[in-house]
Order: sequence, then C-alpha cells, then structure tokens
Amino acid sequence: MATSRVIGLDIGTTAVRAAEIEFGAGGPKGKGQPTLLRAGQVPLPLGAVRDGEVADPGTVAEAIKQLWASAHLQSKDVVIGVGNQRVVVRELDLPWMPAAQLKESLPFQVQEMLPMSIDEALLDFHVTGEDDTEAGRVVHGMLVAAQRETVVANVLAVESAGLRPSMVDLNAFALIRGLARGEQASATLAFVDIGAVITTVVVSAQGAPRLVRSLPVGGAHITNAVASALSISAHDAEQLKRSIGIGAAQGPENAAASEAIVTVARSLVEAVRNTFVYYAGNNPGHGLQGVVLTGGGAHLPGLGQYLSSASRLPVVLGDALGGLRTAKQLSSQSLAGAGSLMALSIGLAYGVAA
Repeated sequence: MATSRVIGLDIGTTAVRAAEIEFGAGGPKGKGQPTLLRAGQVPLPLGAVRDGEVADPGTVAEAIKQLWASAHLQSKDVVIGVGNQRVVVRELDLPWMPAAQLKESLPFQVQEMLPMSIDEALLDFHVTGEDDTEAGRVVHGMLVAAQRETVVANVLAVESAGLRPSMVDLNAFALIRGLARGEQASATLAFVDIGAVITTVVVSAQGAPRLVRSLPVGGAHITNAVASALSISAHDAEQLKRSIGIGAAQGPENAAASEAIVTVARSLVEAVRNTFVYYAGNNPGHGLQGVVLTGGGAHLPGLGQYLSSASRLPVVLGDALGGLRTAKQLSSQSLAGAGSLMALSIGLAYGVAA
C-alpha cells in the first residue's frame, strides 16, 4: 500500500513547531490510521515574529534548523501556514466554472471588495459547496486574500533554513483539518486558537469552514499587563499569570496581578463572543454547538470556564493527537499536553495530503 509522509511547520510568535505524519493509501481520508512519526518545537526570541509575520528571517531560520536537528526530521519539503490581520477571509458565492478557471478569474471578480490592491495580494478560493439557482450554477466558498509580503517573509525564512515550502495554507483551515475528526467532524463548532499576540477564530460546520476571524490579542498581552502592573520581568509575569489564572479567589498580595489578567482576558473573551454572535445572527437555526480551544494561551487556568460562561457554550481543550498513532520513538512524556499546542502543525500536514 502506498504511503505518504508530510511535515507541517507552524511558525508562531514564541516557537516554531513541526509534525511529521505518515498517511496510508488514500491520505487523510483513507481507512488507515495516520501515524505521528516525529514532532518537536524550538523557542523563538521576542521580536523574531511580530503580529504573525516573520520580522527576523535569520533568527527564525536558525530556530528551524535547530528544530530539524533536535526532532530528527528528514524531509526538506514542508507545508507552512499564514494567518494574521493582513489576511482577509470572506464567504463568497461565484458563478460555477472549472477550478483552474475559477482561480484565474479571482482578480477580476474580487478586486472591488478587498482592502488592498490586487497587485499586492495573493488570492485563493476554498470551495465549500455548490448549488443550482435561478441565476445558474454557483460555487460557495471562502475567499482568501493575503498581503504578498506577509507570505513572502515566511517563505524566505523557511528557504533560508534550507527547506522547500511545498504549500502555504491558511492557519484557520489547518485548525479544522487538525481537529475536526470523529464527532467534531459532524458538528458546528468554533475552533479558537489563542496564540501569543493573535487569536484565530474559525467556525466549522460539518468540517467545512464558515467564518474566519483574526483578533489582535493573545496570551502575551495578558503577560505584559501583569508585568506592567507589578513592574516585573515578562518571564516572572508569565509564571505568575499561570499560577493565578482566572476565577480563583486570590489574596491581597495577588490583587493587582489578578486585576490585570481579568482586564485583558475580558477583552479577549468579549471579542471571541462577539464573533460567535455575528455568526449566529447570519446563520439562524444553525448555531454553534461548542467551542474547542488550542494554542498556548488556552492553557491559562480558568479561561475555558470563563469563555463558556460568557458564550453559554461548552468549551473543551482541543487534542490534535486524537485519532493518530504515535511512532515508538516518540515518548508519551514528550507529547504530554501537546495535543492543543501541535494543532496547527498537524493540521498543516493534513492539508497537503488531502
């Protein structure tokens, strides 16, 4: 039986993460259970990646090289992701035409609806369905328009590390591929990835994307608020943030830190909840059934319960390792807690093999 091995590379604000997955015949949709062969992460220094975009290609390239060496990754071909506020994602219906012709026509069909020049944009269209209407056959899908320099910066860093980007995927789509399996593939869910400075919200209905939003707030904003309130280092603020969390009773010695945490967390949760409200208002009768959290920020104690109370929806921590076999060389200790942190890299690997 033919197999394929794919490496997904997630370039985050605080770390680069990679996952190598082996698929059996038929890829992710085949009957065989995929195997996670290798996985790892290497931290990034502050400022190497800003607002979801590589700012220091040399530093990021060195981190990627370290990752390949420490995780013993063999292939130079990788799938990378992109996702920040300079990437526009919108639902769109277009007249039906063959896929290649449809993508060629995008610059002429969407130039009036974009907040950027067509010359500065890289365009793609993710088909989610089609219908026959009175006006003719139409294709439903998600338009993706990314600032060219955003994508180029990430690609250059990867190439500087000696790798070959075989595909650039949208992080939001990778989240769905990495997590919407089993029961979650047949439900209408919001996948919320809380990174250091960007939170990605993607609504999936039966495994197909329906709404994508990038919010300019994440876990690092909470850490910085604590550091500023107490005049302490970011490292100490991060440790204190994790120990205090949200919702637990605190003594007077932690009052200032707790207030700083709640203030920023409240704005984050409110922005996420407003996204849910927007989706519900535009999809009556097809409301959300739950929320799946991923990313480093999702591990803040009490945040899931806080979001659940605000949205009145069940909230769970995502596990991208569910449904995957793990190779013998991967210890259970090395993968502890990685199910939510590796969601993007695993989802990116799923994308190219689909």
